[in-house]
Amino acid sequence: MTELLELHQLSAGYGEARVLSGVSFTLSDGQSLALLGRNGTGKTTLINTLIGLTTHQGGTIHLNGRDITRLPAEQRAHSGIGWVPQERNIFRSLTVEENMTAISRPGPWTLERVYKLFPRLEERRSNLGNQLSGGEQQMLAIGRALVLNPRLVLLDEPTEGLAPIIVDEVLRALRSIAREEGLSMIIVEQKAQKILSFTDHAIILDRGQIVHQSDSVSLRKDTHSLDLHLGAVGKNPAS
Repeated sequence: MTELLELHQLSAGYGEARVLSGVSFTLSDGQSLALLGRNGTGKTTLINTLIGLTTHQGGTIHLNGRDITRLPAEQRAHSGIGWVPQERNIFRSLTVEENMTAISRPGPWTLERVYKLFPRLEERRSNLGNQLSGGEQQMLAIGRALVLNPRLVLLDEPTEGLAPIIVDEVLRALRSIAREEGLSMIIVEQKAQKILSFTDHAIILDRGQIVHQSDSVSLRKDTHSLDLHLGAVGKNPAS
């Protein structure tokens, strides 16, 4: 497989404060990665570093063979990175459809395909962003990232704060994107079992460093590592 994303000894933070230290991994085209860890371990900082919102302090980032380490955020988006922030950041004064058409780019992901993935959005296509529930806003944030037709999608806590029925709907969509569509993704999540069933690889961060790296199937069975590095947050809430 072709390496889509390569991080080598990446260190970054905010101003002079270092949060990430010596992070190295690769992600092949068409594969997905579960980015796990307790609160405050550097997961969101790693996502922010990939999209260019932190202070670079060392190491390199290559996307599809291109060095993007020092590219500004807007150029990284044009290079093929889609982002679904935890805050969602949808345009609240635009309709669902306008949120997506305002930024869409040519490619396989169209409005129609997003509506098929999230039928709720088609039902709400004329509603303003501020008229949507939290779950619908999250679906819109994911749809908006898809219509950019990126090579890599970064999702920061996509199920946080959602009702269980909406969590299931979002996870089904992400599974479809990963398994059926083969779109590369990095998904930040605290409860590991939510995403280990459909991602290819898993990384656990602690204090800004990688403390565990394996395929997702192996980690899902590795209760010792889950308990050691994640504790209760690594377990399925239903277990």
